[in-house]
Amino acid sequence: MSQFSVQQLREAFPALRPVENKKPFIFFDGPGGTQMAQQAVDAMVGYISQGIANLHGAFPTSIRTDDLLLEGRKAVADLLNCASTEVAFGQNMTSLAFSIARSLGPFLSSSDEVVVTELDHRANVDPWVTLANDKGATVKFIPANPNTYTLELGNLNEIITEKTKLVAVGLSSNVTGTVTDVQSIIARAKEVNALVVIDAVHAVPHLTMDFKKLGCDVLLCSAYKFFGPHLGIAVIAASLFEKLPVYKLAPAPREIPDKLETGTQNHEGIAGLVGAIQFIQSLGEGSTRREQLTSGMQRIAALEDELAHRVESILMNTSEVRLYRAPEGTPKTPTFAFTIENVNAREVTTWFARNYNMCIADGHFYASTLAEKLQVNPLGGWVRIGLAPYNTWEEIQLFEQALQEFISTQVKKPQPSQV
Repeated sequence: MSQFSVQQLREAFPALRPVENKKPFIFFDGPGGTQMAQQAVDAMVGYISQGIANLHGAFPTSIRTDDLLLEGRKAVADLLNCASTEVAFGQNMTSLAFSIARSLGPFLSSSDEVVVTELDHRANVDPWVTLANDKGATVKFIPANPNTYTLELGNLNEIITEKTKLVAVGLSSNVTGTVTDVQSIIARAKEVNALVVIDAVHAVPHLTMDFKKLGCDVLLCSAYKFFGPHLGIAVIAASLFEKLPVYKLAPAPREIPDKLETGTQNHEGIAGLVGAIQFIQSLGEGSTRREQLTSGMQRIAALEDELAHRVESILMNTSEVRLYRAPEGTPKTPTFAFTIENVNAREVTTWFARNYNMCIADGHFYASTLAEKLQVNPLGGWVRIGLAPYNTWEEIQLFEQALQEFISTQVKKPQPSQV
């Protein structure tokens, strides 16, 4: 699919196919999870239907499962540019983060510091805060600017100090879409020999990833955010991974990456992950899988950027809407958080679902520190629209129509005072 239209791309998603006598869903909930590509579905069904098995057996279905895990790691390695032996799978990003945090306990003492941010999803905050609390260490937050929805990085040298042992930061906000300048944070952390954990769950679906270039120690993401099944992925630099004293069963493998993968893994999910990566690969060009994936991600970003400019314009030019969006010049994913004057967020999303079949999410989205700082909780949090490459201009036009209808029929206008 070296050249493709959005319509061709949409045909790759069974959830988008028209159903007779049924109003189609319009999926604006990409940040909560994209729809699954047919290649991912087929890969899962193919693995299940040909006979499932556990690992390390001498019989064909077990050998096929061993091969599947190896291929899964290699596919992720090409997507994220890491070594396949640095890739571990788990239930989800949150569970993997807690497992890694627990294993880091021996490296932390009460005199140390852990740094997290006010912008992040709590899955990249609480595992490290819990670790710090268990060890009596100090927790510091990199503050979020309430006007620009970006991290304030001017005082990094005071926040990340010689006492800092771990820094956790999200590459892109799952609420505002802000893409953070993690390179300056990583550089400062490395000056003091601190470990760096990057939450890339919201970034991987939209940005080309390069683990080696980033220079972080841990990168976490989730397959269901980029057209695959619910599955967590951790990439851990071999230099750290080798010495992690993970909690595990005594007879279980001690080598990387197996030692982090407690119990039987979600083999059919890993098959679906491989299918999802193959789908992204099919969108690009090049002589290697890495080149094809990079090209495919660039084409996805180009499609999303066109639509994102229009959505941003609609929301910014609607007076009753407050858009929580970083200023021009700040890189952002096609994710938009907004509130409507004096209307609860759940009322908004319920109306859009009932009247237009639009899947639009509401709440704090686990970015609860930011929600408290921006005081959106009294309105039920934010309304969030997140685009995926299968969204269309027609859907955006319909959203604009629906928004204007909602405001004209559901938003109470202040009554003029009587003299």
